[in-house]
Amino acid sequence: MQALRSTNSLARGPLSVLLSVIWQVRAAVGATPSALSPTNIFAPASTPAKSIAHLSIFVLVITGIIFVVVFTLLVYSIIKFRGRAVDAGREPAQVYGSTQIELAWTIIPILIVVVLFLATARVIHAIQDAPQPPSAIEVTAIGHQYWWEFRYPKLGVVTANELHIPVSDPANPTPTFLNLFSADTDHSFWVPELAGKTDLIPNHPNRMWMDPRRTGIFLGQCAQYCGVQHAKMLLRISVDSPEDFAAWVHGQQQPAVQDESVETGRRVFESTACINCHAVAGTNANGRFGPDLTHLMSRATIAAGAAPNTPEKLRLWIQDPNKIKPGSLMPAMQLSDADLDAVLSYMETLR
Repeated sequence: MQALRSTNSLARGPLSVLLSVIWQVRAAVGATPSALSPTNIFAPASTPAKSIAHLSIFVLVITGIIFVVVFTLLVYSIIKFRGRAVDAGREPAQVYGSTQIELAWTIIPILIVVVLFLATARVIHAIQDAPQPPSAIEVTAIGHQYWWEFRYPKLGVVTANELHIPVSDPANPTPTFLNLFSADTDHSFWVPELAGKTDLIPNHPNRMWMDPRRTGIFLGQCAQYCGVQHAKMLLRISVDSPEDFAAWVHGQQQPAVQDESVETGRRVFESTACINCHAVAGTNANGRFGPDLTHLMSRATIAAGAAPNTPEKLRLWIQDPNKIKPGSLMPAMQLSDADLDAVLSYMETLR
């Protein structure tokens, strides 16, 4: 009797842990978006992310039950059949197999694996084989060391690091489909609240989609080590209302602002190696190795999210990129203070 009481007491340990984990997951799922981390997988805001979150909870519950059952049986066996002084020198009873037990520990694990396999296959099929409707927004995402390039082929828009997509109303769905490419090495596109990780592999196009159900800013990053600045290859997705998205597209379709007051800065920019890497629509800058700068100041961050897009940080970034992002492939241009101020003034007009 004492052994059973001890067993029950010990078994409550793993059960308490399981219940605590389940409670925390339920709390995370039920919490308001503003109260959660911007990269919380248990706060899905689109169909693919919801499918993955629900599958994760299902797997967590199944494996949690297995943990409790196995741990309880283990503790019970240790206490029930522990060595006693009266048993010293005596050989324990020998059991030479049990058909019922052997069938149980063979069939039950097989059934569990089959259930988990079918549940996972169902989610993978629903996400990867989803048809692209005519109303979908199509984006080409290209991973570079260490920044993101986004192209909207049907809209004639090119931007970097900050992806704008429209919210998808269930009554009028407007999902966003991304064609994923890599310009150099392996990358991985991951915005936890919108979709699962999807790799960008050189010479191997990939595909993913999302249909966010609420507006807001969603954060993510490259989830595949791609070099020394992998950790600062961040993602910022702005989910806009249809009206705001249309206004953003219209603004991005315009050529660069031509402001005569910053003509000196434009000449300095076009006379240096900047134009070998960067593009500015309407000028002779047509580089493809770095981000398109036509509407640089419409972005909230620079250096793939490593710093806010303020005049001070932008000046430092132009002067010496390694002070913000050590190991960045952007070289320091060694400009004089006068030229640096002129280029900065020119950059600030690119809205």
